[in-house]
Amino acid sequence: MVRTPVRHPDGMENLWLFEPHEQNPPDRPGFAAALAAKVKQAAEKGVYFGTSSWKYEGWIGQIYTPSRYQTRGKFSRRKFEETCLAEYAAVFPVVCGDFSFYQFPAPDYWSRLFASAPPPLEFAFKVPEEITVRTWPSHARYGPRAGMENDAFLNAELFSRLFLEPLGPFRSRVAVLIFEFGAFPRSVYAHEEEFAGDLDRFLSQLDPGWRYAVEIRNPEFLGSAYLACLRRHGVAHVLNAWTRMPELGSQMQAPGIETADFVVTRALLRFGRSYEDAVARFQPYSQVQDPNPAARSALRVIARRAIASKRRAYLFVNNRLEGNAPGTIDAVLGEDDFGSGD
Repeated sequence: MVRTPVRHPDGMENLWLFEPHEQNPPDRPGFAAALAAKVKQAAEKGVYFGTSSWKYEGWIGQIYTPSRYQTRGKFSRRKFEETCLAEYAAVFPVVCGDFSFYQFPAPDYWSRLFASAPPPLEFAFKVPEEITVRTWPSHARYGPRAGMENDAFLNAELFSRLFLEPLGPFRSRVAVLIFEFGAFPRSVYAHEEEFAGDLDRFLSQLDPGWRYAVEIRNPEFLGSAYLACLRRHGVAHVLNAWTRMPELGSQMQAPGIETADFVVTRALLRFGRSYEDAVARFQPYSQVQDPNPAARSALRVIARRAIASKRRAYLFVNNRLEGNAPGTIDAVLGEDDFGSGD
């Protein structure tokens, strides 16, 4: 098979892409092509749909072409994980990288990642938990740190040095950086104002040349002090569908919820369902199993409101919401042209 190397404008040589006559192999999923057209129409209006991560074997035959990940006639997981992002980028304009929540990626990792897909693809990244965790969870994976206070909590200097600086060469392809805060007990923050004060001091120290968004898991924090803090810094509140947060439709009704000139949404879980339950129920994420009409309706309204207010919108859908993120996005886009801001 003849292949051609592709060199990006940033000077890095990309993975090997198929020659033009190979770009539409006979087993390319028709669903992917049809969804790509819908997603493109939404992006032309400033609404960018993407998913949370991308390395899902359950999407082979739906988003991913089976023959592209064969080695000697057999499926190669390594080939799939190393190269599938390029095919993802043929359907979606943006992706949310959850992996960065667990580490400070090294510069060479960033280089490989950004070289693995065409430049039009933008990335959202979750900021490492080293910055957003106040007390390390009592979990085996945290080793001797489990249950201890995190000295790096809201450390702007550490965040800038270990995350922003290595990511700097690729800033033009970073859509937004997301600070995800887990649920704090009242012993840590008894009132919303206390959290908002710490957050305000942290945000005031950051390089303003990036888009930032904050995701909270304490419903009681969703008040005037928190939203005023975000608005002061031009930071977006992440409208998030999660186990114990108000549903998307309710969050959207909070006064002053639009705190920046862009919108970020993460549709993660059905209200009341745990992450562990969703994983057990939905793997391998090959099809929608539990349609969520309320979440779908909310995503459409968020998109229409963003268009009406001329705000760029990043809408990320997780497999754990309904069982299959591409199917959820297809259902949302299949029922609305986003022509109204009502």
